[in-house]
Amino acid sequence: MAVIPVQRQPLSLAERTYVPQILAGLRVTLRHFFAPNVTLSYPEQRPAIPPGYRGVPTLVKDPLGREKCVSCQLCEFVCPPKAIRITPGAIPAGTPAAHVEKAPQAFDIDMLRCIYCGLCEEVCPEEAIFLQNQFSMSGYSRDEMVNHKDRLYELGGTLPDSHFKWDKKKEAAAHGNAH
Repeated sequence: MAVIPVQRQPLSLAERTYVPQILAGLRVTLRHFFAPNVTLSYPEQRPAIPPGYRGVPTLVKDPLGREKCVSCQLCEFVCPPKAIRITPGAIPAGTPAAHVEKAPQAFDIDMLRCIYCGLCEEVCPEEAIFLQNQFSMSGYSRDEMVNHKDRLYELGGTLPDSHFKWDKKKEAAAHGNAH
């Protein structure tokens, strides 16, 4: 292997004193010093959330305040990090939602494991789980980062429902008993 010597050009007086480099650095500093401020006062000011943002998964209720989740457990099975745990439960016979097969007795999402992939929302046949625009989740312990059923409904709230599946089943059951 041959070694090729490279001749370096001698430094000028300005280059040896580093004055051009210092002035270039000061020029950048002054340009940013007089530029408008881009810092937000979080949490009073929040950044704009882009469309299609996948945030915290939550449970939602229908417009009449009824649970939409029927414990089919598809979201639990499709979750890659296994962050969702559902305990199915039966619905008592005397309640208005007795025509539904089952409802979750417990529904937990471990936010420390959740990767915000959105598969749970896509696979839900009842449109009961949605990803909200909330991007700030914090807690002082691991237990605080597990959202239980009541917290998931609190975060999700109520969303409009276009098909009112529950009422159609109830009407079909009433007409089936009348005939």
